[in-house]
Amino acid sequence: MAKLYFHYSTMNAGKSTLLLQASYNYIERGMQTYLLTANFDDRAGKGRIASRIGIEAEADTWAADTDLFAMIEARLAQGPCACVLVDEAQWLSREQVWQLARVADDLDMPVMAYGLRVDFRGELFPGSAAMLALADVLREVRTICHCGRKATMVIRMGPDGRALTEGAQVEVGGNDRYVSLCRRHFREATGDRVPPEAPV
Repeated sequence: MAKLYFHYSTMNAGKSTLLLQASYNYIERGMQTYLLTANFDDRAGKGRIASRIGIEAEADTWAADTDLFAMIEARLAQGPCACVLVDEAQWLSREQVWQLARVADDLDMPVMAYGLRVDFRGELFPGSAAMLALADVLREVRTICHCGRKATMVIRMGPDGRALTEGAQVEVGGNDRYVSLCRRHFREATGDRVPPEAPV
């Protein structure tokens, strides 16, 4: 039976790299994959998934009102496909996550989704919350804070280089805007924790 997988992390952990590697592995064995990404994420160009290490691939795009079950069913009608890979899954709606679950259940098609767990305020994205609730398999993709601890949080930096604590949840950006941190350093960056004074 096919499963719905959710690979989650904070920023710059290599989620897109893992997605592209998984697709490559299928293609290398003569199988086709179906790549999907958000239509408003044009950092690598519209309809492209790219990794910071320089690999990329074309993808179909979905919008907030896209019926992903119907979209994937239409793709399967065109020919065989071994797996669906979804980038930026945090931006999916709860309804779209249910549609992906139906793809796994009713079309017997594995779906691997990759996305952020929390936003710059430490709040779950709606798509991530639904994925955490519905996915058959949860896989954490790890990255590290500047202190060497596991990074589980992300800050969005303002023009002055300080962490923002308010603003729209979705704002596309990369290394110039977002920094992954452990919880302690996230708290320090957002003013929730005062770091101890260095010994004199």
